[in-house]
Amino acid sequence: MKNEHLTSSRSWKFATVACVAAGALMSFAAVANAEPEPTKEEVEERIEELLQESSTLVQEYNEAQEYHDAVEAKLDEADGQIDSEEERYEELRSKVVELASASYQSNDPDSVTAALFVDDPSQIYEQSADLSYLSEARRLELEAFAESDARLGALKTDAAEAYEEAAEQLEELDQRKEEVEESLAEQEELLATFEGENPTAGGESPTGPAPTYTGSASGDARTAVEFAYSKIGTPYLWGGTGPNGYDCSGLTQASWAAAGVSISRTTYTQYNMPNTVGWEDIQPGDILFFFPDLGHNGLYVGNGLMVHAPSSGKTVSEVRLADYWAQHFVGARRP
Repeated sequence: MKNEHLTSSRSWKFATVACVAAGALMSFAAVANAEPEPTKEEVEERIEELLQESSTLVQEYNEAQEYHDAVEAKLDEADGQIDSEEERYEELRSKVVELASASYQSNDPDSVTAALFVDDPSQIYEQSADLSYLSEARRLELEAFAESDARLGALKTDAAEAYEEAAEQLEELDQRKEEVEESLAEQEELLATFEGENPTAGGESPTGPAPTYTGSASGDARTAVEFAYSKIGTPYLWGGTGPNGYDCSGLTQASWAAAGVSISRTTYTQYNMPNTVGWEDIQPGDILFFFPDLGHNGLYVGNGLMVHAPSSGKTVSEVRLADYWAQHFVGARRP
């Protein structure tokens, strides 16, 4: 019995030592396999990638929103046209009722009354040939209506399908936006643990009253620049066109709209404006574009500065172009 107890005790001690050893090995393996903490430079690089991705998503969202609005308008138009055709259908039905009454008095009601119980207006075309007592003009009118009804029905179906696709695309882009912004917030929080500042911030203006433009711009360009300055401190807003928030191309569009100049909505279409300007010739009021995919733009205000709407969580700011933004410049346009 004593030997059994001794054996059991030894077994328990051996098992305990084995467990401790296994735990130590697992902990060592976990430490060995753990990913090293990123450096400040790696975090800054990741932030820059996310900012560019976010800027691109904004422009894709803006394009999708414009398409969504366009197909919604087409759907509303199709509904209106179909309503008009239905009113016409009821007018024709009333006329047929009158003829049916007259036909009933002449003891030949069968072909007429059949038309009164047609649920699908397109079937009138098939039955109109049987209404021999109708005038040729009325028969042709019924045929034209049936063809119009079919055409408008197809138009509404196409518009409804396009609208559904556009809505799904907007929802998908909005979800991607949330994922990118969440990742960006995580990286910026991590960057805050290091000393120094995020180079992608580009020297953003401190909070406080918006500065007043005192440069040499004149005419429409001055009006556009002054408007942009008046919006410094306004929150960045995904897809925003003002007045309470802007994205980058929403701000440039609104700035020139204040001067009475209409320009398009997205960075892509704004970049297609005909008045191309080289880096060495930029003047206050010119729109500057950045990154190969044209994901960002801003309004040049002179002295190597621009006003832009940076990204989510930021505000409209005045920034210096030297270094970071100058490195990513791809072109300028003058509205």
